[in-house]
Amino acid sequence: MPDIVVMFFVLGLTAGLLRSDLKIPQATYETLSLLLMLTIGLKGGMVLHGNLHWQLLPEMGAVLLLGGLIPLMLFPILNKLLNLSVANSASIAAHYGSVSAGTFAVALAYAESNSLNVGAEVTLYLVMLELPAIIVGLLLYRRLGNGSGQNLSLKALWHETLTNKSVILLVGGVIIGMMYGTQQGSQVTSLLTNSFKVVLALFLLEMGLMAAQTLRPIPWHQWRLALFALITPNLLGAIGVCVGTALQLELGSVVILASLVASASYIAAPAAIKAAIPDADIGLAMLCSLGITFPFNVLVGIGLYHQIALFMG
Repeated sequence: MPDIVVMFFVLGLTAGLLRSDLKIPQATYETLSLLLMLTIGLKGGMVLHGNLHWQLLPEMGAVLLLGGLIPLMLFPILNKLLNLSVANSASIAAHYGSVSAGTFAVALAYAESNSLNVGAEVTLYLVMLELPAIIVGLLLYRRLGNGSGQNLSLKALWHETLTNKSVILLVGGVIIGMMYGTQQGSQVTSLLTNSFKVVLALFLLEMGLMAAQTLRPIPWHQWRLALFALITPNLLGAIGVCVGTALQLELGSVVILASLVASASYIAAPAAIKAAIPDADIGLAMLCSLGITFPFNVLVGIGLYHQIALFMG
């Protein structure tokens, strides 16, 4: 049986495909999103309390490098094999190099449900992978494209990315949790951390509805792009498992790293890419990331990466 939170995603996806009138108000969705980001940050920060050491630097460096290399690997496939424009190729590559916080939350819940050992630093993976791919995507567009996005300064892009509300809450939560730990911070944090799965379940219900919306009507004419969105997470997830195994991470950490590497952003990246690459069709990126890759990872991928990690371990 899949984790119970996954069934809320299935419920939302089914309701959306059946054109149900089920809706979660926008204000409620934004509240759930903010609570999820803050809770993830706090949980990770509290685990890091007293466990932060210099030996993490090589590990974080490898994760950071991975985030920058993924768009470089995917760009030629999108541009040459799928015949997408430079703008759309750079945009989609950046979305896949960046990460899905929702996928991270499901992978974390999966690891906890299966009693997998998870390193204290896994939340830092989310932070480290969020930024480099967006920067690399813009640099690819600037070098190979000729659109108006070339006028956007790199400083402005850094500001757009670093001040995104999700990033602020995630990083802020990590810092607060790391400063106070479980005992000192429990009066404020216990309500959030104890209700993590409830918030995640409601968030996934809305994600299911949104995924169904991107798939309706089914975009048969984009079949090659849909195939890309199904195959890519498998390849990236296997790379994530290889990197995690080479770094000798805990099994749960390997699964979470693989799930993150296999995911695609649908929150932070679209906001930054809209400003950085105005020629790109964000709808195509959302079709891939939210409509196909996110459901694949939630329903199949995370368990698959676990099995690959067990095989390689």
